[in-house]
Amino acid sequence: MTGAGADWRVVDGVTTAWFDAPSLIEGAALAGRVVQLSAEILVDLRATGTRVRLDADRHAEAVSAAARDLGLTANPAVSQHLSVVVESANPSAVRRFWQRALDYAPARDGGLADPLRRDPAIRIRQSTEPRPWRNRIHLDVARPAAAVERAGLGEASGAFEACHADPDGNEVDLLPGDALGDGPGTADWQEVFSAMACYRVTSPAGQRDLAAAAATLADDAGFPLLIDMRPGLVILDSGKDQWDDDVHSLELDFTDLAAQLQAAARDLGATADPGLPRFAQVFLDAADVEVLRAFWAAALGYTYDRRADVTDIHDPRRLNPVLVFQELDASEVERRRQRNRIHVELAVPPDLAQTRLAATVAAGGRLLDEAAGRWRVADPEGNEMVIVSGSGGPT
Repeated sequence: MTGAGADWRVVDGVTTAWFDAPSLIEGAALAGRVVQLSAEILVDLRATGTRVRLDADRHAEAVSAAARDLGLTANPAVSQHLSVVVESANPSAVRRFWQRALDYAPARDGGLADPLRRDPAIRIRQSTEPRPWRNRIHLDVARPAAAVERAGLGEASGAFEACHADPDGNEVDLLPGDALGDGPGTADWQEVFSAMACYRVTSPAGQRDLAAAAATLADDAGFPLLIDMRPGLVILDSGKDQWDDDVHSLELDFTDLAAQLQAAARDLGATADPGLPRFAQVFLDAADVEVLRAFWAAALGYTYDRRADVTDIHDPRRLNPVLVFQELDASEVERRRQRNRIHVELAVPPDLAQTRLAATVAAGGRLLDEAAGRWRVADPEGNEMVIVSGSGGPT
């Protein structure tokens, strides 16, 4: 690839680039130019750079030119996309359950996709293999309390009275969020593991101005705010647990920053949509938490959470879902032997697939089988990941 094409890779069927940036402000300058090209381009601003996912390849040259003009450099090696695959003998019933739980939209492959294209897609595959024991993988999802009630999943179980199971027994902990703080100054914000506010805007200029204002406030505070730009929408997100005082290692009360962000958004004419915030993460039960956490951190290129006694690992750019590990009773032999009905799928660019496969095997993975552009790998306890490369795949 030469010229602008060298900046871009096809990941999960979408032409994608990541541009390193030294601050949110400089990333927002690029984002402001990008959204003027097309309202359908997806932009994710982070303190270390900006991801751009195109709606049409014809915009690639213009985005690359804007990045060069701003002194930003593409880093194709970081492109990847994680999704969740559910194998089921009854895909239609399973699909209905997860659509209610997550408020996802039908996808072209017969699965489900986050309409905001932030949280992992749910792909549903036909399978008749009997697997009666509980999975060792489940999802945790937090949504506003009213949205959880509307989902209508019935009576919950578990320690937090939040666990629901689909017709095959696959589980989700669906947790109700709450308002951030007690006063009107943060009324637009929801606690859904992260602190999040979703703002409707009426034009690309409105997106640009709100992203720039949020980037300036966050950079001034030294806080690594997540800013995602979607058609007619700007999402402001602290990242999981990062709004807690003991996590971000700053002399900052995040609710003060949230109030400033809310005031800026309202001054610019943006309107909060309180039903949109959602957070989804993947839980793995492990007989040896440390071994599995080390494997998945290496396989996904993830970073350990810096808090003591927390097993989370996360994408260092916070573009893919958090993984959390909890101890599994080693005496549950049959459950440990059973193949999960849920596994994860990692889409990477074709030129990076072999490197990623080698790193995964070196970390303790076992290659189970391979086909054209697909490699199925088991972790040290048999949980599976499929590495996928190529231009195909649903968006």
